[in-house]
Amino acid sequence: MNDTYTISGFTFVRNALKFDYPIIEAITSILPVCDEFIVNVGKSEDETLDLIKTINSDKIKIVESVWDETLRTGGHILALQTDIALSHCTGDWCFYIQADEVVHEKYHPVISASVQKYHPDKRIEGLLFKYLHFYGSYNYVGASRRWYRHEIRIIRNHCGISSYMDAQGFRLNNRKLNVKPIDAYVYHYGWVKHPKIQQKKQRFFNKLWHPDSWIKNHVGDADDYDYHAIDAVQPFTGDHPAVMKHRVESQDWHVEYDPSANRLNTPLKHRILNKIENLTGYRIGEYKNFKII
Repeated sequence: MNDTYTISGFTFVRNALKFDYPIIEAITSILPVCDEFIVNVGKSEDETLDLIKTINSDKIKIVESVWDETLRTGGHILALQTDIALSHCTGDWCFYIQADEVVHEKYHPVISASVQKYHPDKRIEGLLFKYLHFYGSYNYVGASRRWYRHEIRIIRNHCGISSYMDAQGFRLNNRKLNVKPIDAYVYHYGWVKHPKIQQKKQRFFNKLWHPDSWIKNHVGDADDYDYHAIDAVQPFTGDHPAVMKHRVESQDWHVEYDPSANRLNTPLKHRILNKIENLTGYRIGEYKNFKII
């Protein structure tokens, strides 16, 4: 991209078709700001590998892996798969995108400018993005404390940084990274799927954290996922990334929310904390796997 630094995009994916991950949209949403893109494709029960091969770009480099299905604690397998992809990155900076995350093209300039700005400062180990979590449909976003507001998605390479816990963030020798926040959002679409597919995904995905008995008690036997079991959402009034246009227009299920239910479904303690946050912008007790410098 320039003569001072390079950027490697990286991700992992498995069963993208079976669970309707927007993996093509995720990759292509940041491909323009990357010099190469590493895709770790886990052995799947569908044609995920063939799907990735349809991306017409010589930046794409595919790595194949097999998941250890005996790892059912804390989602650790997700961090391992992330690190496999990261280990193949050659860039000075690495841009991580998960299979259900997409970056709007309007943020490309600020992302490129931020990497260029902070590249000379070796204290900066990562860049912190804001988040929008879509829920139920493309028309609503989560509006409560259950959704994380920020996460590291660009990290400096060749310094020992690795994926942390269940691959939500990164650390260096178990230390929080020193980061700078940037004015760019990641659009998280993991909770936007047909209710039948979402329910199947919940049964599979929770196996990475819990035993079968937990899944039976907490996910249940219903065919459809109940999107109304949520504390608070709000209408999304912006525009989606261009790469998501077809998915947004093709949504074939209907979800509506009554805004008054936000109060009914939210515990009193959280209603008080939400009010403080709305007034001050400060989230009491917020988990932060990073250190802003």
